[in-house]
Amino acid sequence: MKGFDKKYKNFPDFILKITEQIWEGKDVESISEFYTKDIPVRSPFGVTYGNKTVIDATYATLKEFPNRQLLGEDVIWNGNDEIGYHSSHRILSKGTHLGEGFYGKPSGKDIYYRVIADCACKDNQVYDEWIVRDQGAMVRQIGYSPREFAKIIIESEGGLSSASKLFNFETDMHSNYEAEKYKNGSKAEKYSEVLKNIFNNNYKYEEYNRAANIFWPGNKIGHGREDIKEKWNSLKKIFSNIKFSVEHVGFLEEKGQNSRISIRWFLEGIHSNESKDYGKASNKKVFIMGINHAEFYSNSIIREWVLFDEIAIWKQILLNHG
Repeated sequence: MKGFDKKYKNFPDFILKITEQIWEGKDVESISEFYTKDIPVRSPFGVTYGNKTVIDATYATLKEFPNRQLLGEDVIWNGNDEIGYHSSHRILSKGTHLGEGFYGKPSGKDIYYRVIADCACKDNQVYDEWIVRDQGAMVRQIGYSPREFAKIIIESEGGLSSASKLFNFETDMHSNYEAEKYKNGSKAEKYSEVLKNIFNNNYKYEEYNRAANIFWPGNKIGHGREDIKEKWNSLKKIFSNIKFSVEHVGFLEEKGQNSRISIRWFLEGIHSNESKDYGKASNKKVFIMGINHAEFYSNSIIREWVLFDEIAIWKQILLNHG
């Protein structure tokens, strides 16, 4: 790989090894080597800029979870030396809540949750990142409900009038990387259409294997088409006037392995229906940033990982209720 240190066997090896070096190796300052000086990092909570911010956030997380491990489950990647490389890195993160910080006083609880980070890289550096964490799973294991924790965040930011805004369609989304195009009729195209069709009430989930599994925010797991339908319906039934869009598609076809697809998506809708998960209707717009991974067996989806941030949704709902 042009511009990358020769110690990395390939691009996934680069992603996995710098992650391990930074976190398990506690080499936090190496972020200044592996992340560009002005890197934008986008999450459901907004955008930050610069590797100094990434360094500070990493130290803060390690203070709370000093034994944190980031177990790389998959790296779905595309690219080449000319346009650069793009990775979608799915991580199972585990650790013990031993220090005081963003997640409150130490609970001593052992927790696990998933993270998906989309990174654009060139010349041995990450220069653009999108990241979604399953914070709903995190706070439940620590001892909060997503609603309770979102309320704590708002109060820590000075209340409803001064709380920070979250990511939405007006947020800076400019990226310098060039996405590799998928082919017509490919699994990437098929999964893109599946996600768009899910928000059509007539969708029958026939592209999912009868034995498919879904991994849903909150560390929830579903088995089979009925569970998958129930999980997606639990999200879409709370909204009206849904605007769903696919922001980025990654894909990986490797000989002897199942096809894997990554999709970053946006959903905006009116929170118009009461639900068990998200309370009474606020009748205001809510924006969701999500990242999915899907694995195909033959021509059907056998496994699907869905990530969005329940805390970010609840924060918007509470701010909208005023």
